[in-house]
Amino acid sequence: MGGTVTVTDGKVTAAAVLPVVMRGRLAVVAVLAALVVLVLGVRYAGDAVPGRTDARIGEAAYGVGAPWWHLASATDFLGDPGGALLLLTAGVVGCLRARRTRAAVLLLAGPALAVGVTRLLKPLAARTINGDDNLAFPSGHTAFLTALALALALLAAGRFGLGPTSGTVLAVAVASAAGVLMGWAQVATGAHYPTDTVGGCCTALAVVPAAAWVIDRVADARRTRVR
Repeated sequence: MGGTVTVTDGKVTAAAVLPVVMRGRLAVVAVLAALVVLVLGVRYAGDAVPGRTDARIGEAAYGVGAPWWHLASATDFLGDPGGALLLLTAGVVGCLRARRTRAAVLLLAGPALAVGVTRLLKPLAARTINGDDNLAFPSGHTAFLTALALALALLAAGRFGLGPTSGTVLAVAVASAAGVLMGWAQVATGAHYPTDTVGGCCTALAVVPAAAWVIDRVADARRTRVR
């Protein structure tokens, strides 16, 4: 992640964390993802049992033996406070060493906001698993890893100057892969229903592009005032 620059509204600015050429496509992705969260949240609001799709997928994924259980547990740890701190620290240190302050902010703000939104939505959906005290929808673990992967993919797309289509495909593919991995771990360990993890993944897809856009706007505005 070098010292590349981008042009925004005819002005040369520091490297944007949301590549300009991808903004339109990612806005569409974000809106569609938000709609998925809304639909699933309404569909499963107040439920304490798996839906038909959840039951079928959960039956195949839950209770896996070694070595898959160990992989699921290790993946689940990445969404816990300790694992998340390790990932975020490594990412932020790398960005700061490369003098990419905006990138460091995105790596912190994107996952934090995605997880924060899941915590706001859980009591609204009021879906539970493994007891009335365990709110399930959407999955915060899945939102975290998806958001982190999406933020890294956006930075990579900007760094290598990918076009609108290739950059968006990369971002969505990397984020979805991370979401599938953490989602599988959550289902395999019995922490979430499959649709909870879809909601978590889509929460990140909706939140991170918006966070990146705000970071760029604020940073560009500050640079303009300084000049």
